[in-house]
Formats: sequence, C-alpha cells, structure tokens
Amino acid sequence: MTRERIYLFDTTLRDGQQTPGVDFSVEDKIAISNLLDEFGFDYVEGGYPGANPTDTAFFSRKRTERASFVAFGMTKRAGISASNDPGLSTLLQAQSDAVCFVAKSWDYHVRVALGCSNDENLESIRDSVQAARGASREAMVDCEHFFDGYKANPDYALACARTAYDAGARWIVLCDTNGGTQPHEVREIVAAVIAAGIPGTALGIHAHDDTGQAVANSLAAIEAGCRQIQGTLNGIGERCGNANLVTLIGTLCLKDVYASRFETAIDPERLSRLSSLSHAFDELLNRSPNHQAPYVGASAFATKAGIHASALLKDPKTYEHVAPESVGNFRKVMVSDQGGKSNFINALKRRGIEVAKDDPKLDTLISIVKEREASGYAYEGADASFELLARRTLGTIPEFFSIEGFRVMIERRFDSLGRIKIVSEAVVKIVVDGETHMSVAEGDGPVNALDKALRKDFGKYQHEIDDLMLADFKVRILNGGTEAITRVLIESTDSSGVRWWTVGVSENIIDASFQALMDSVIYKLMKNRELAGKIAAE
Repeated sequence: MTRERIYLFDTTLRDGQQTPGVDFSVEDKIAISNLLDEFGFDYVEGGYPGANPTDTAFFSRKRTERASFVAFGMTKRAGISASNDPGLSTLLQAQSDAVCFVAKSWDYHVRVALGCSNDENLESIRDSVQAARGASREAMVDCEHFFDGYKANPDYALACARTAYDAGARWIVLCDTNGGTQPHEVREIVAAVIAAGIPGTALGIHAHDDTGQAVANSLAAIEAGCRQIQGTLNGIGERCGNANLVTLIGTLCLKDVYASRFETAIDPERLSRLSSLSHAFDELLNRSPNHQAPYVGASAFATKAGIHASALLKDPKTYEHVAPESVGNFRKVMVSDQGGKSNFINALKRRGIEVAKDDPKLDTLISIVKEREASGYAYEGADASFELLARRTLGTIPEFFSIEGFRVMIERRFDSLGRIKIVSEAVVKIVVDGETHMSVAEGDGPVNALDKALRKDFGKYQHEIDDLMLADFKVRILNGGTEAITRVLIESTDSSGVRWWTVGVSENIIDASFQALMDSVIYKLMKNRELAGKIAAE
C-alpha cells in the first residue's frame, strides 16, 4: 500500500516568536534553523523580512540546506499594483525558496481590518501569488481566520481559498487563528473545502492551542484530507501556543492509524533524536523542559515503584504506548532503572566514539551523567560539554593547559563627574608546558572580564583560539534564594561558522561560567585537531 506524504512546516522562527518573553536574535535564528534543517523538516519559516531589522538580516542569505526556506509577509495592499507595492517587493527580494502570504478569509476582517472590498481582497491574493511565482518562488497562502470566516460566510472563505489555488499557490493553509474551533468542525470544514474543488494535496492546517486542541485539530485536518501541518517546536506561540510539532511527529510516525497511511520526512533515525531536539530548543530558550511533555518529557516513561513498575519489568508494553528509545527518551523505573544504555551508545556513536555495551566505563559514564543532571547539569543543550565528559571518562583527552586559579573583582565607584561606574577585573593563572602565564583584563561585567583574561595568553595555543567568539550566554537559577544553584549555558563559534554549546553548574555564577568557558576552549582545541566529533557542533 502506497502511503500519502504529509509535509511538516515549522513556523517556530516566525509564529513562535510571538510567544511572550521570546525574542530571537539573528544568531538564535541561525542556530534554530540549523536544528530544524538537520532534523528533517520540509519547510522552515524564518520570519517576516522587512518587518524588523532582525528578520531582514536573517533573510540576507538562504539559511537552510535541505528544507525549503520560507519568507512570510502580507499580500499586496488594495489599490496598489503588485509591482508597486514596497512590502511585496521586499518580500520577493528576500533570499528564500518560498513565500507564505497571510490573507484575510473572513469578510468581517476584510471590512474592519483591511478597509477594502471583498473583491479587492481577492485581487490582492491573486496578484501576490502570481508575483511570487513570477519571481520563481513557491507560493503559499495562509488563509487567516479561515474556520471562523467559513462559519460566518462560507462562500467568501471558499472564494479566498479558490482564488489562491487558481492563481497557482502550492499550498492553501487553513488557519484556526483564534484557536477556538473544535475537531469535528475542522473535519467538516476541511471536507467541504475539498468537495468545493481544492484537493487535499494542496491544503495545510495551522492550528492554535487556545482550547488545548491544536494537536487534535491538526490530526483531524489530516484525517479529512489536508497534507501539510504547520506548527512549532514544543508548541510555543502567541497566547496559548501553536500546534506542537514534536508531539505531532511522534504520533504520525508511531501510531499505526497514521503511520500505516502516511509518511513524513522523519525516518526512524531522525525520530530517535526527537527528545534531543525538543530539549536542545528549550535550552536555547533558557527555560526548563516540560517534564510531562508527550513522548519527550522526562516523566513521559517514568513509573514509580509498585504494581506498574513490576509489570514494566516483565514487559514494558504493559504501561508504555511506544518504546521510549524510538523517540530518544529513557524508561525510568524508580526501583530499578532499566533504561539508557542503548541511547548512550547511539549518542556516542554519532560522535565517533565506539564503546561496547558491556564496557564498565560506559556504566561509569552513565552514572556520572545521571549524577550531574541530578545536580543541575543539562547536556541536551550542551553537546560539546557532553562529548568532552564522555571522552574523559571512556579514554583520555590531551591536557592542553591547567588553571592554577582565578580571581574576579567588581568595584562600584563614582567617576570625576559624579556618575556611578561599575568596573570588573579578572586575573587568571594558566599553566602551559610547565610555564605559568598570568593575565589581567577588564570587561563589561565579571564574566566578560574572566573570558578576556582566560584567553589573553595561552602560550603556544594562542593563535588557535584567536577566532574563538562567545555567541551567547544564558543563566538559569535552579532553585530559590540568594544561595541558589546556577546553570550557565555558553554558545561559542569560530571563523569556520561552526557553533557549539557548553555548560557549567555551581552555587557561584562566576564559577559556573568559568566551567563553561573552560569546556569551550578545550573543545575548540580538540576541534582544531579533529579530535572532537562533528555532531556536537552542528
């Protein structure tokens, strides 16, 4: 039986950025787009070029290798030709493979928000799609408020979708913008659109989670005939969020009712990295992962001692709806931890580290990782630190240098004009080949000063780290009070464009930062010698 293709459209970088408290930099967007592209999404929507400096800079070049890179924007304005609309021109000049236009499909919005006639709105849809196709872009149209619009005026909502399709749009995406539509309504309305002559192979679904049913509504649309799903990593998005693509991928790939009928670009190997993808993204957001998230949460396959645990030990299928390793997760049974070894072996293999299942050093590594994670370390978002720990435990890594000690001083004083001035100074003593180098540096804050001092004089290795740059620095407090445990996550890069992440944990934020800085430098030196795997830096 030939399975039908479901296309996965990720809008984390565009619609996900509407999440309160989320504000991606260009560097954040590059890192996330790399995660999405490598994982296997069909479409990565990068943002709205022309709307803000960040998105404009992000679209100065194509940011994906495999996935279609999508620019989002408005259709042309009513009363202006497509060739004279500056917004449309900016959109078509962006370095993208496809353009996704947002178009009103509820006549109430056409009248109130756009202030134009229904026919003028249809003209804007048609001309914009044709302009995108004329610029050799794949065109798609997000029919905003489609479900509410259909319930209010089905003929006009269908006319909007039909106009986009007839103009040559590859995808017409039906949007539940307010997030209040119920699954049975989604099925009925999608079926009506298909009956009206727009094939399901040209239809997508964009669901919001305001009633907690974005995933259910997306699956209902698939059952009714849609063949593209839009959503975000971990369901981030405005208000209550968007459809969670992580959950949808697990269900589409592992539940026979879907897997027997449909296929996606996510093969079993990629699926086994689903948990890592979800957790790495949360680390980039500097937030704690949802422990009870379906498939990928730390508690998704956790069972306390008792009758459930006893049954699990006899046969995991008694209380597990899928195998945890299929999504890269772990079984956790409190009385006897049974999971983890195969996942570690696979993770190490991907980094070029071969280890036998019965090697006692592997058990040591697993024990160390579990102890460290219990104390606050998080290696899902710090692959470089994980690789260094694994190599130290399973073998050896060169001792490039050692640290005799460091000191950081912060002074608050008044300058000659009576203004408050904060001065941070750091001193680091480093030993290379038996020779001690002491460096002093001032910086914009204690961590910056420490970083400058650490990398000021590395003896014979100095030329190797001249291009090392810190791209990002995130701090998370793991418990309350002024004595709280602090986790620091540092993102580094160099002239090759490769990025890697390191982590440090301590009750002292400076010490935690220093741990992450040390790992970053060591990883850089390992990378220069091709002694470190590629995965950690991808």
